[in-house]
Amino acid sequence: MTTFIQLHLLTAYAPANLNRDDTGRPKTAMMGGVERLRISSQSLKRAWRTSETFQCALSEYIGTRTRRFGREIFQALRKGDVAEKSALTIAAKIAEQFGKLKADKNAKSPLDNLDIEQLVHLSPEEQRKTMQLVEVLIAEKREPRDDELKLLRADVQSVDIALFGRMLASAPGFNVEAACQVAHALGVSAVTVEEDFFTAVDDLNRKEEDAGSVHMGEQGFASALFYSYVCINRDLLLDNLNHDEALVAKTVRALTETALTVSPTGKQNSFASRAYASYALAERGTQQPRALSVAFFNPVRGEDQQAQAIARIQQQQQKFARVYGQKSDERCYEMNVESGEGSLQALLDFVS
Repeated sequence: MTTFIQLHLLTAYAPANLNRDDTGRPKTAMMGGVERLRISSQSLKRAWRTSETFQCALSEYIGTRTRRFGREIFQALRKGDVAEKSALTIAAKIAEQFGKLKADKNAKSPLDNLDIEQLVHLSPEEQRKTMQLVEVLIAEKREPRDDELKLLRADVQSVDIALFGRMLASAPGFNVEAACQVAHALGVSAVTVEEDFFTAVDDLNRKEEDAGSVHMGEQGFASALFYSYVCINRDLLLDNLNHDEALVAKTVRALTETALTVSPTGKQNSFASRAYASYALAERGTQQPRALSVAFFNPVRGEDQQAQAIARIQQQQQKFARVYGQKSDERCYEMNVESGEGSLQALLDFVS
């Protein structure tokens, strides 16, 4: 039986624009007939995996998402005194192992055609193997052999790839199925997006000459209590990480702490809307996973929305357990900042 770890979080953000759409307004979604504030799962995952908390816990196991790896290879070759033309040829041969390269005849620089057309997620081991090959080529003053160009690894041993997956269209044999699913965070209540009108003033302007501003603009903002849901397939994560139990436990701990304490970075300098989760419900067991978002299909109203939201999560969990049957191996842990129940360390011990 597959073991799942599920996290249900409530996080209150003050007025902010943490994740905006193509017009610059905070992202929203319709649910239960009303508009809700939204933070996309892509925004959350990037904020988590690039955070200092995650990096400090798992730095040697974190990969890199990039299109520009060919440029890094080219620069390393040039530093090794490889002629520019040869460096471009070698860098292209190596970079194309990770994805199709751009072929722009009108490129402003030959380096532009070293870029991979799509973002590719590279594991630390793949990057190390590549740079080791570059050192050999520099020392032996030659181009790589075909057997040396097999740089992709199926056993990636990269925690962010293991968690969030990897898709390589040109080399599907090295795809990795994501062991972690992250829902878009949604406000539990209806929201009205407001506009912040602002001006910028030139400090050297003299009032008698020009008292006006040099720039005017506006940006949207809103505030909400968000429900977030994360589901980790522990067995798949274990398989993705080559059955390293210690690394799995470390990864689950780091991801959980990050999800509770790291905020998306959008417009933080303007709003400083950083927040910790006020409530967390963690579940561990073999039961088919399910989110508790239906608890908020009817929007929360009134003044004490946090208490209402916590009660709804608890009630919805009990309703599902009663109707579908709670298996004996299912276990739960609650952390409630307002009531003082539970602690972060005990929660991390539970999930790991």
